[in-house]
Amino acid sequence: MSDSILYTRDGALARVTFNRPASLNAMGFEMGRRWRDLAHEITADDSVGAVLLDAAGPAFCAGGDVIEMATSGATGADVTDMAHVIHDGIRTFVESDKPIVAAVQGAVAGGGLGLMLTADYIVASSRAKFVSRYANIGLTPDLAVSTLLPAAIGQTRALRLLLQDVTIDADTALDWGLVAEIADDPARRADEVAAFWLENATAAFGQAKRLIRAGAQRSFADNLDDEARTIGARFGTPEAQARVAAFASASRTKGPRQG
Repeated sequence: MSDSILYTRDGALARVTFNRPASLNAMGFEMGRRWRDLAHEITADDSVGAVLLDAAGPAFCAGGDVIEMATSGATGADVTDMAHVIHDGIRTFVESDKPIVAAVQGAVAGGGLGLMLTADYIVASSRAKFVSRYANIGLTPDLAVSTLLPAAIGQTRALRLLLQDVTIDADTALDWGLVAEIADDPARRADEVAAFWLENATAAFGQAKRLIRAGAQRSFADNLDDEARTIGARFGTPEAQARVAAFASASRTKGPRQG
């Protein structure tokens, strides 16, 4: 079994760890296939309630492994094929009903931005740095960067990162909306976020994530139809029935609010 990405379970929590620290967790050909296969395995597993994405070593992810591309004899067609493989994994995670939190402990570059943004909630270290560097080496965005990056920070800021040699720090990333939180210990904080989902209605959090992610790609009418179907389906579950009943009971006990 490959160790380029580690997959471990802690109850309903699936932990996915980029594990090529000597290569700054750059995603090569084998790692890309491992990413795709894990995405399908995890999202199809009903026993998984939440996913935590993290990385070994000083960097989170340096994007695609350009050194491997340059030294392996790969052709442009090979690179295109591998991009499709990695994109399959990204799409599978993003479109799933599994809420994903990422712990970003260090630098994120190039396609690493897209892999990071596969997560729905990103906790970064104050030491984290974020940079594009695609055009610097004559390449163009991949790994969903052209879609997920402007969705997170807006088109103008995305273009600034992609068209200028700009590196932003964690505070700027938080201000821009690239990350959700900064924490001294992002791994521990990401564990807390995942635990919050799992201790509560994790399936409802997952469906909320799915609705938001899908909504950007569809018509308003289609989004409303999906919302109606989803809330009705959730209302019919024993978990939701119990939670709604408890909420209604607590509200009756408190009585009307005083102005």
